[in-house]
Amino acid sequence: MPAQQPAAAPYTVVSKEGRRPLPVRNIGGQEMFALDDLARLFGLTVREDAAAGAITVTSGAETIVLSLQQPLASIAGRMISLPAAPAREGRSWYVPVDFVGRALGPGATARIELRKASRLVLSGDIRMPRVAARVEPLGSVTRVTLDVAPATPHAVAQDGARLVIRFDADALDAPDLRAAPTETLQNIRVGDAPQAITIDLGPRFASFRASDQAGAGNALRIVIDLMAQTETPAPGTAPATVPPPGAAGPPPLLDLPTAAPRTIVIDAGHGGDDTGARGAQGTLEKNVTLAVARRLKAALEARLGVRVLLTRDGDQPVPADQRAALANNNKADLFISLHANASLRPSVSGAEVYYLGLQGAESGDASAARAAEALPIVGGGTREIEITPWETAQARHLEQSAGLARAVAAALRDRVPLNARALQQAPFRVLVGANMPAVLVEMGFLTNAPQERQLASDEYQNAVAQALLDAIVRFRGSAGTP
Repeated sequence: MPAQQPAAAPYTVVSKEGRRPLPVRNIGGQEMFALDDLARLFGLTVREDAAAGAITVTSGAETIVLSLQQPLASIAGRMISLPAAPAREGRSWYVPVDFVGRALGPGATARIELRKASRLVLSGDIRMPRVAARVEPLGSVTRVTLDVAPATPHAVAQDGARLVIRFDADALDAPDLRAAPTETLQNIRVGDAPQAITIDLGPRFASFRASDQAGAGNALRIVIDLMAQTETPAPGTAPATVPPPGAAGPPPLLDLPTAAPRTIVIDAGHGGDDTGARGAQGTLEKNVTLAVARRLKAALEARLGVRVLLTRDGDQPVPADQRAALANNNKADLFISLHANASLRPSVSGAEVYYLGLQGAESGDASAARAAEALPIVGGGTREIEITPWETAQARHLEQSAGLARAVAAALRDRVPLNARALQQAPFRVLVGANMPAVLVEMGFLTNAPQERQLASDEYQNAVAQALLDAIVRFRGSAGTP
């Protein structure tokens, strides 16, 4: 019997159900898993054939034959080498940890992925990108570079004395995030939530800017520059906050005009029992709109540094008026409602952009003039305040909404197919009460088979998000915008 060596640290199996330890034995200089543990975790059937000198492992429709004497496994006649042959201890057989990655994972019905560097085994549809960090002091700037694989939507925002990078993932594979402190950075670590990286800011931090770069393959590189104050603050002074858009400080990544929006509301159409349109392959409008809304939020926060609110960040129903009310209550500068279209004709395709049509509605100036009321104030006298009736809130912004719709249509034209009637007006309820420039974007037709595949793809959703980002920059930089 092979000599047993000191116990090794266990691996962790990560799935939608949570995290479970997977014990490891060090046998003959090799880290090994017990086949009994693998069978229990992944629903395997294990059978020993002593006469043939083999172990048969069945995973779904796949059969793996392990040689008892040689470091080899056979799958459908294809030979796979292993670091060591199976080893027996008591009544249990053990296999090298590489068995999971080389033999079990490739043939499994559900995803099984071995990550030796992090001592992880990923099981099922779990989104867990790898994140590696590098910190470089560059004079008064500390540059933090995060290499993320695969590329994952994210948002960068300041929360008091820390910077938080939140990813659209279930968890992060970030085993080593240590960094030497600088004047603008104290530490970098996995955040309180498993989907976030936290940068603890140093005493001389003043502001930051973030940008994304394409990495090798399907990877993403996030570059965050932490700028230092020009003068040392008094002892005990808290780190300075990021200047709001338009205030003095380092320029943003994109050159925006001084009238750049500070708050943008993105409305992911439908939700909950209201699934919206449905494609022949089962793609639901409510899922597409939420996915694009999250991507757009991450892009706007990372590239422009603006405040972005979603009318829903989960699968819940939200009434149409409540969506506009969220934008009004937060004094949003722009409102963009995302949808996917449907048609009785399966050949119809292409994105469309709408702004509100108010046939017979009075102008914004007229409605405002009629809605001025005098209210008493403390100390005597009255003060006139402007009350905007809900049904005419959008009327005063129709000119700007039309300009935003034109900018969105132009930006979409550069990246995705457009319908022949790309720019239209319609009395959509979700736009009626929005007291700011507002548009509704139909990103494509789920009833068109090729377009359903596009709408469900990462590539198309990223293209729509990037087009909307371009449109916002174009709209706010155009002449005549408020």
